[in-house]
Amino acid sequence: MATPKFIFSSESVTEGHPDKVADQISDGILDAILKDDPNGRVACETLCTTGLVFVAGEITTKTYVDIPKLAREIVKEIGYTRAKYGFDGETCAVISSIDEQSGDIAMGVDNALEVRDKALTEEDIAKIGAGDQGMMFGYACNETKEFMPMPIALAHNLARQLTKVRRDGQVNYLRPDGKTQVSLAYEGGKAVRADTIVVSSQHHPEATLKEIRSDIIEHVVTPIVPAYLIDEKTRILVNPTGRFVKGGPMADTGLTGRKIIVDTYGGWVPHGGGAFSGKDPTKVDRSGAYMARYVSKNIVAAGIADQCQIQVAYAIGVAEPVSLNVNTFGTGKIPDEKISELLEKYFDFRPAAIIRTLDLRRPQYRALAAYGHMGRIDINPLPGWEKTDLAETLKKEAGL
Repeated sequence: MATPKFIFSSESVTEGHPDKVADQISDGILDAILKDDPNGRVACETLCTTGLVFVAGEITTKTYVDIPKLAREIVKEIGYTRAKYGFDGETCAVISSIDEQSGDIAMGVDNALEVRDKALTEEDIAKIGAGDQGMMFGYACNETKEFMPMPIALAHNLARQLTKVRRDGQVNYLRPDGKTQVSLAYEGGKAVRADTIVVSSQHHPEATLKEIRSDIIEHVVTPIVPAYLIDEKTRILVNPTGRFVKGGPMADTGLTGRKIIVDTYGGWVPHGGGAFSGKDPTKVDRSGAYMARYVSKNIVAAGIADQCQIQVAYAIGVAEPVSLNVNTFGTGKIPDEKISELLEKYFDFRPAAIIRTLDLRRPQYRALAAYGHMGRIDINPLPGWEKTDLAETLKKEAGL
């Protein structure tokens, strides 16, 4: 049966979006703790609104982090440097309310269920149980160089470009808050044209809509969206409300973890529900999703499938996943059951093993808190879950 025609949309936001300001503060605190205490436990939530940053959560660590100072530095680095924006790093209040991690949770994380019950020896299993129950999804496809679906890849690239032209002064009236959205028309499983491109950017009150539209099309859209996707029917909407002066936390309250679809695959595949930012890697919401991405990307990079989705699920305090599911959507060169056998042979989904395999104890998370956690080939060193170091091995094992 032929693949039907359809249009699919994904969005991204800039680093100045209020939810992303919150994510960056939460992950900035996590990075600061991991720098001096790689075993620190962090569950850090941030709220941003007019003139206020509120940080709350559970943190257990041997180091000290000046949270108000760090939050202010991050706000200023993002670009909120003037009180007239309604939110800036110099004048905003910073309130923190931090407790230690629950002892009940720590007990399950520190000693996996299998260790406590002595069903297996400590040499056989990882020492860390899952920090919570839940299911996580990972995905990869060969549609783009990032091994990501094209709608979210283009949306992220547009958002990054929007920030770039603001930061380097190329379009000097732009301000930090902004959003992008890309709607692509598909035929036969391939993106054939851009149906609608939306770019919204906060701006100086004296900038005109005509000026903004012209500059964003020239300096943001044209350099990023491939020319073959643009035709006479493509709609390019720039600041479609007509005005975007009031933005950032002054216009909308920002919260950690409220852009989970932006953080992953733009809605192309399911999302388990858990957010990433502000969580240390014992939280499988984060580490499990990264591992599922790593496995999916290696399967696709090996040429075993054109697209691959992995679902993994955990129970709190238990190291071994309670389920693992593979779906290649009919694109696999070998059956999904055979791919599952490769997973069991080459990938260890226990939390401690994931942390070790993907090098998750090092500070690296604030850079991921804007423009997505997956497909981040722009980051150096490359995140562990974006490496394809097992692709050749899997290819040979699959007999390709």
